[in-house]
Amino acid sequence: MAEHKRVPSRRRKVLRWSACALAALVVAGGGAGAYAYLKLNGNIKSVDIDSRLGDARPPAATDGSFNILVLGSDSRSGANGDLAGGSAGDSARSDTAMVVHVSQDHTRASVVSIPRDTLVDRPQCTDSSGRSVPAVKRAMYNSAFETGGAACAVKTTEQLTGLRMDHYLQVDFAGFARVVDAIGGATVTTTVAIHDKDSGLDLPPGEHHLDGQQALAFVRTRHGVGDGSDLGRIELQKQMVKSLLRQAGGVGLLSDPVKLWSIGDTMTRSVTTDSALGSVNALVGLVQELKGIGPDQLTMVTLPVEAAPGDPNRVVPQQSQAQPLWAALRADQPVPQAVVSAQPQNPAQTDPATAAAAAPKASARTSPKPAATATARR
Repeated sequence: MAEHKRVPSRRRKVLRWSACALAALVVAGGGAGAYAYLKLNGNIKSVDIDSRLGDARPPAATDGSFNILVLGSDSRSGANGDLAGGSAGDSARSDTAMVVHVSQDHTRASVVSIPRDTLVDRPQCTDSSGRSVPAVKRAMYNSAFETGGAACAVKTTEQLTGLRMDHYLQVDFAGFARVVDAIGGATVTTTVAIHDKDSGLDLPPGEHHLDGQQALAFVRTRHGVGDGSDLGRIELQKQMVKSLLRQAGGVGLLSDPVKLWSIGDTMTRSVTTDSALGSVNALVGLVQELKGIGPDQLTMVTLPVEAAPGDPNRVVPQQSQAQPLWAALRADQPVPQAVVSAQPQNPAQTDPATAAAAAPKASARTSPKPAATATARR
C-alpha cells in the first residue's frame, strides 16, 4: 500500500468503527485470531493495476494527499442478477464512478462523481486476459471498465483528470446491499414521492430507513424521480454515501463481537481492490488514514458537463468548470466554489413546484436518457 502522511486527531470520527473492527479481528489471540485473519484475507479480491499500467501515468503526490477511484459495477453475474434487473450478460460496466481526493492532512476529502455517459477519449488498454483494447475517440466513460476492466477504467480516469489514482475500490450490486444490511440500513429523506418500476422503489415523501435492497434501489433510481437524468441519480448516490457514514458511526461494534465479525466478513467479501490494498492490514491502514473524515468533512460534487455536440443523449465535460476542478484537486485545494454553486439539485429533496419551474433552464446541464443502444443496463 502506498505510504501516506498521517496527522493525529483527537476527535472521534465516524469511520473509526471499521478500523477497530478489522484491527480487533486481526490481533485477536490464539487460533481464532489466525482463522479470522486468513478468512478475511481470503475474502478480498484484488487487481494488479500498477503492473498493467506501467510508468506512463500522472506522478503520485508527495505531500501526503492521495486519490481513490471507487467504482460500482453493474455486473449481472452470480447474486447480482436477482438484484439488478434489466438484461443479463457476461460484461459489466462502471454504473457508478467516484474520484475521491483525500487532502494531505487527511482531515477532508473531495468526491467527484463522473456521469457514466460522459464522452471521453479512451486510451489504449490491456485487459485482464492480456488482450490489447484499442484507443477510441468519444467513447462513453463507463465503456472503459466494460472493455478493459479495472486497469482500463483507472487509465481512462487518469487521462481525464490528470490525477494519479493511488488506489482502486470496486463494489457490485450484491456487495453494496450486503454492506448496508451489515451496518443496520441507511436513513434517507425525500420531499417528493419516488415511484420507479424499474428499480422497484416506492417511497412516499418523508424520512425512510432502508434495508440493503431498498438502498440499492435508491441509488439506482433514475426514472422515478426528477427529470429522469443520470445526474439526478448521482445526487441520490451522494445522499446515500453521507447517510451510510452517519449510520456507520453509531453501530457500536466494540460491545458486540458477533456484529464485529459479521461486518468485517461482509466488507471484505464485498470489495475488489488494487493489489496494494489486497489484505486486511492494508485496508485497516487505509481506514485509519480516513478516520478523520466524516460527512461534514466531505465535499461531494458531480463533474460539470453539458450536452455533447451532435449527440443530445450524451454529455461532455464543461471545460470552463471541469479544468479548474481537476486543477484544484491536483494542487490539493478545495473544490472551487463556482463548481459547488452550479451543482444539480437532488431530485428527492427538491420542492416539486420549484423543480418544474427550473426544468427548462436545467436541461442543458442534465444527462438525457441514453439512446436505445445503451439502455440494456439502467
